[in-house]
Amino acid sequence: MTTQAAGSRATAAAGSRAAAAAAIRHHYDVGNEFYRLWLDPSLTYSCAMPDGPDDDLEAAQERKLRFHLDAVNARGAGAVLDIGCGWGAVLGRLAGTYRVPRAVGLTLSVEQAAHIAGIGDPGVEVRTEDWRDYEPDGPFDGIISIGAFEHFARPDDSPAERIRTYREFFERTRSWLTDDGALSLQTIAYANMPREAASTFIQQEIFPDAELPTLAEIAIAAEGLLETRSVRNDRLDYAWTCERWASRLRAHRAEAAGLVGPDVVARYERYLRMSALGFRMGKICLYRLVFAPYPRGYARRAAAR
Repeated sequence: MTTQAAGSRATAAAGSRAAAAAAIRHHYDVGNEFYRLWLDPSLTYSCAMPDGPDDDLEAAQERKLRFHLDAVNARGAGAVLDIGCGWGAVLGRLAGTYRVPRAVGLTLSVEQAAHIAGIGDPGVEVRTEDWRDYEPDGPFDGIISIGAFEHFARPDDSPAERIRTYREFFERTRSWLTDDGALSLQTIAYANMPREAASTFIQQEIFPDAELPTLAEIAIAAEGLLETRSVRNDRLDYAWTCERWASRLRAHRAEAAGLVGPDVVARYERYLRMSALGFRMGKICLYRLVFAPYPRGYARRAAAR
């Protein structure tokens, strides 16, 4: 690679980090009290795992958290990393229920980081840092990433650039994991809707500079680094979750408008309705994937062949 090309790539990477941070803060720093009105008490802002249409939102979110924690064998783990840790629901359970001595969370939201730091759970460290800049102090027995993968690539990235970004994520997480560790990943992805048909409203006003992956891109990026242990497509779970959130936000519309203004509330209600419809129609889907590391050196041997 020429010096000029390397410099261009470094500049692009820095721009991607800055854009990701700005996008996260645009959405998640609206205010903790606003989200508290319509999320469950754990402030879990990602797809739940309902046990039937009449399930309770809080119970469904707890079931989802247990799924990811069990996927990485959190019980008995010495250290677990949460990439895109939100308001710390996973971290809180790592510290409390699972008694994990070292739980690290990465977020780009100042509001979320302040919330987690204010709880003060023992063994929990929260960092306002991009995963591309993070350098851990030691290996992790498990890594969980829920709802962050959608923010790694940008809408104007080429297919090769997207896969290169996802590959870097898998390379880094593989290097941070113990040999018998696991990565549990949850992400929205494109299904039967082409990228060109994606909602400009959601891309510009809700999640600016975010881009969904496809399952093929994820598989290509992880090839030779991480073995795919399980894949679930729970798109109807996310339709159910968005509908519950929308109902709760409608019930608190006046209070929410007093916090963030009626325009923001209307924008969120529209986004939640559109998202629920997209999941029900199969335009977008929700993957829960569990990976385990291949033996070190496998990727180099495969490339040589």
